Amino acid sequence: MSKRTAFLEAACKENVEDFLRFIQLHKDKTEPFDVEEVVQEMPRDQRQTLWGKLAPLLQDVLQELPPERWDRGREEGMEEESAVDPKHVMAVVDGVTLVAALSLNVLQDGDTYTALLEIAHRLHDVLVLLPVSESPLQHHIHMLCEAWWKKDLTDKEKFGRTAFLIALQKSFILKKPGAEIQRVWSLHDVLLSLDYMSEDNKQIVDLLLQCFHRPIYIRNDDGKRFLVFLFSWNVNFIWVIHGTIKNQLEFYSKTMTTHIMEIYFRAWKKASGDFLEQIESSCIQDFMQNAIFLHRSSPVHAKVRQIVSYFHSRKGCHAVDKMLHNLYKPILWKALSAANFEVRANATLLFTEAFPIHDPDQSNQKIDETIQKQLDAAMGLLDDTHPTVRSNATLGVCKILAKCWELLPPTIITDFLKKLVFELAADSSSPDVRCSVFKCLTIVLDNALSHPLFEKLLPSLKYSLHDNSEKVRTAFLDMLIKVKAVRAAKFWDVCNMDHLLARLAIDSHSVSKRIVDLLFKSFFPVNESDREWCCRCITLIQMNPMAARKFYQFAHKHTAPTNIIKLMLAIRRVLNSCIQTDFDQTDINESNKENSAQAEPLLGKDMVIVSRLLEVVVILWKSVEKALRQNEEAQKYTYAKFGNVIAKYFQTFEDEQCTAPLVQLASFMPPAAVPTFSCGVLSRLRRLEPGAAPSQYSQLLDCICSWGQVADILDLVTDWLTEALPKQGDKVNANRKVRIQETVEAKPELALVYLEYLFSHTSTREKVLALGERPLKQLHTALGNWRSVLYTHLSSTTADLKSPDVETALKVFVYHGRLGAHLQHSSSEGREYLLSLEHVAAWVAERVLPFLAKRPNDDEEKEKSPPLAAKITESFLTVCRDVLLVGLGDDTFKGQMLHLCSLTLLSEAGYLCIPAVLPILKEVADSFAPDQAQDNEEDPTTVMLGVVANIFHKIIELLVRRLRKEPEEGRQLCQSALPALTDFLQVAQAWDTAPLSGVFSTLFAVTVVEQSHLLQKITHPEEVITPESVEDMPPLPSILLSVILKSPAVTRAFLTEVSSSVDSEAISSLNEVAAVLRVLAVIKNVGQSKAALKSAATSAQQQLHKHAATSVDGSDIQRVIYESSVKTLNEILDL
Repeated sequence: MSKRTAFLEAACKENVEDFLRFIQLHKDKTEPFDVEEVVQEMPRDQRQTLWGKLAPLLQDVLQELPPERWDRGREEGMEEESAVDPKHVMAVVDGVTLVAALSLNVLQDGDTYTALLEIAHRLHDVLVLLPVSESPLQHHIHMLCEAWWKKDLTDKEKFGRTAFLIALQKSFILKKPGAEIQRVWSLHDVLLSLDYMSEDNKQIVDLLLQCFHRPIYIRNDDGKRFLVFLFSWNVNFIWVIHGTIKNQLEFYSKTMTTHIMEIYFRAWKKASGDFLEQIESSCIQDFMQNAIFLHRSSPVHAKVRQIVSYFHSRKGCHAVDKMLHNLYKPILWKALSAANFEVRANATLLFTEAFPIHDPDQSNQKIDETIQKQLDAAMGLLDDTHPTVRSNATLGVCKILAKCWELLPPTIITDFLKKLVFELAADSSSPDVRCSVFKCLTIVLDNALSHPLFEKLLPSLKYSLHDNSEKVRTAFLDMLIKVKAVRAAKFWDVCNMDHLLARLAIDSHSVSKRIVDLLFKSFFPVNESDREWCCRCITLIQMNPMAARKFYQFAHKHTAPTNIIKLMLAIRRVLNSCIQTDFDQTDINESNKENSAQAEPLLGKDMVIVSRLLEVVVILWKSVEKALRQNEEAQKYTYAKFGNVIAKYFQTFEDEQCTAPLVQLASFMPPAAVPTFSCGVLSRLRRLEPGAAPSQYSQLLDCICSWGQVADILDLVTDWLTEALPKQGDKVNANRKVRIQETVEAKPELALVYLEYLFSHTSTREKVLALGERPLKQLHTALGNWRSVLYTHLSSTTADLKSPDVETALKVFVYHGRLGAHLQHSSSEGREYLLSLEHVAAWVAERVLPFLAKRPNDDEEKEKSPPLAAKITESFLTVCRDVLLVGLGDDTFKGQMLHLCSLTLLSEAGYLCIPAVLPILKEVADSFAPDQAQDNEEDPTTVMLGVVANIFHKIIELLVRRLRKEPEEGRQLCQSALPALTDFLQVAQAWDTAPLSGVFSTLFAVTVVEQSHLLQKITHPEEVITPESVEDMPPLPSILLSVILKSPAVTRAFLTEVSSSVDSEAISSLNEVAAVLRVLAVIKNVGQSKAALKSAATSAQQQLHKHAATSVDGSDIQRVIYESSVKTLNEILDL
């Protein structure tokens, strides 16, 4: 039996297993059986018989298990043994699909394919019921539908529509949809057979619009072709597409916007008739209008401008010129004279970018007249009243000149440039305009034909280098750099060298680096010899020493490190010429060989130039320090060269100006390279006297640190601090005595100065902290021992001449806390140094606070203001505030600090420390987030913040008491607490729940009580006056309100508390309600938080109505207070 006959007999339900076997043989690449060959060899009648047998086979298997039950059948298959196997059904359907698809390949004209059509319809119904996926069966049926469409067979519209829809859906869900997008494009003609207005096609329309949301479609070449085609599907669909793109425009990147504008342009180029008219009016002209009328701050303005600019860039084509002329005509010229400056500014950019806008169909004479009018309009825009328009016009005119220089008459070009150079570059009303001139002139400089004219005009701009606006100076220098690059003129003819150097010496980083860029080849000609570099360096120093320093700070950015080192060595040879000795004969001989034609420049004894050269060497070395570390050989060579002369430099160049750079130079080298100097640095630091200027010790300390000898200076500091303490008996630390080789009196003040310098600079601080725990712990202990000195001063009634100065002791006390904070930060685990601070807190509470009593009346004692106990407490609280500020404090530490604050305020003169307590409260509150608080009263966060609120309440009580007892002292105390109070309330306002909401309850209560107390004192109706500002309030409410009103957020929080308190009927008497309204009147006059203010006033209104009878039955004073309150209330509610 032949293969054809066997395959034909297998195509029935009874022999379905044989049919599936044949299909499997076809799919197996190692088997020779091929269904396509079998079908192709079949006569026409046999093919029709095959299709006729496959149709009922497909019908039967689909009736046994319809597609909608396939998934369910797989799930139930394990439970119901009698159920049809879904895999078997799908295999049969897949086999029939394969035969049908291959049959299409051999289908010939005149063949009857009714049975094949029936099969295709059934398979189409299966495809529609299947979910969109990557399953092989769905893919095969999909391919069959696509092939049916392309074969142009009966009912192709139905199959084409489904094939197109499935391809479109799959292109959205596949990770790599490139092939499906290509298929969508190959089926795009299907759309021409679909009715856009039909409801049946609404799903396809929605999917088509989604294509414009998909970057893969917009970037893909076939996807882009498809999107362009969509503009030609239906005229009504164009504005829908345009709306979709506009909605998405904000989220497109710049690259995506570039693809979008290409799609618009290609769609416009291919369109004709109604489609062309619709694209021009609904899309392109709409973009033009948006580019004109959108605010410049709009997130889509830049994207719209980008799209419109693309059409401008296509100018020169007849169709584009015609289109731009027609579309701009009704909108652009009106916009150039609009009242709104942003509209004019936007229109100016479009107009100058599209210049010339003309109708190419007009005569040449008419075109010339049109262009002349447009040039006149551009000149007029340069005189616009608004600087933004003038800036945009400057940009536009420069673009026109650069693009059309050859086409414009010389007189017009000259007029434009004179306008820019002589008027707008000196526009005193706007630095933006001046800046725009210099930025935009660089555009014109790109056209070489402009250079002769610029050579004549630019010198008039020389004083712009000294413009009072930094961005103008920067733009001017950028223009000079451009002038130099294109060789339009000699930059020193435009701006004198002395002026450039003067500006380099004093100007900012951004300006200075541009001047260096401009001058670099003049003072560092890399193609010349290093001797010439050195001569130019000396010349630069002589011209302007400060400029020279700046110049060489930036030099490493313009040349290789090798050249920098060469210059350093060349300067070294010049410096050697000043030393009259034969210490380095080899070096001198080498120098003579290199410069046999001409000797090195001689400086003689000009120590000013020598010191400046040394400074230059230091600056250059700093700039290549990293490069030297990476090249060990070059580093050793440089060390050796400078190491063998620096000792002589110290001997010869004894001038004070030379010492500083020499010390810095020595710090760059290892101590072994400068043995004479390095051995004496520590001795020099020991011999300095207290009060020494920073310049005397700062560089020496840098040397010590850079040499890795910071432990020695730390030992010196520790020794001085230890020895300065009063001795207990006759004990002397023998170990310390052995280390100090020369007897020097202990200088604790100088030790603190050194310590301050070491910890104030990042580089030195890192080296100190890197020493390890042992030496730092010794220093920490030595600092902590000075508490005994403070206690001695506290407890003694007479001055002890042998005891160290109290100010020194107080500084040591502060450094002890600061060092503890550094050490806690450096330690990887534990809280040893936090515990140390807690011990100090206990010492303050036990030993210091008892002395924080009211000051005696003795005149001599009164002079000690504030008392030492207050100074100690404030200093310690400040250190603890810093610890909390950097996040080092844990909950235990915070609790201890709050306890100390409470004890401080309970002391008799504790009010003196209020300015130091408030920052602690602020940092503790700020360390918790509002969402951390829980309703549980025992929660640690709630408890701690409750303590904060209570301490704040105590602070307000103390302020009230001081203002009543000592008004002047109270005012001074309040003023000193203002900054800390402002910061604390800013943190407290973030909490709208307990416990910190109690802060605003306290503020409200004291404000109302003080104001109410003032109302009770009124003895005559004429004294009832509504306050207009905080100055009209009693002292404490005045101060508190001034702080509250600084911040809108704090004001809102305070008003929320006012509403809450009044609604709770905590305010009942007329005087209290009047006091509330007087506070609200002050807030009203400030003009903040109107909504919260009205809400508080409404709450007060309800309470005020309860006292309406007072206006009839009350005393005159009460009646006037009521009437005044009603008037104030009405003014607030009428806002």
